[in-house]
Amino acid sequence: MYAIIETGGKQYRVAEGDLVTVEKLDASQGSTLDIPRVLMLADGDSVQVGKPYLDGAKVTAEVAAHGKHDKVHIVKFKRRKHHLKRQGHRQLFTQLKITGISNG
Repeated sequence: MYAIIETGGKQYRVAEGDLVTVEKLDASQGSTLDIPRVLMLADGDSVQVGKPYLDGAKVTAEVAAHGKHDKVHIVKFKRRKHHLKRQGHRQLFTQLKITGISNG
């Protein structure tokens, strides 16, 4: 059984026991949270698709860790203009361990 969920403006395919890295969520490490934005559920040949979300369906996950991705370097350069701008960014993330998928 697997589900397609939406969190942080992105969609993820998850199954029980998966470790998923999503955009940072406001939840403490070790806490449990429910994700109600389930777009699709599939169990073998049985597939349910929401419009846009499935009513009553939810995915339960445990917050495994918080962290930062690798640094992304941004360089803006204009030739012959004596212009060089450098910037870096590290995106925050939350790692979720999927503990259950239920269909209302």
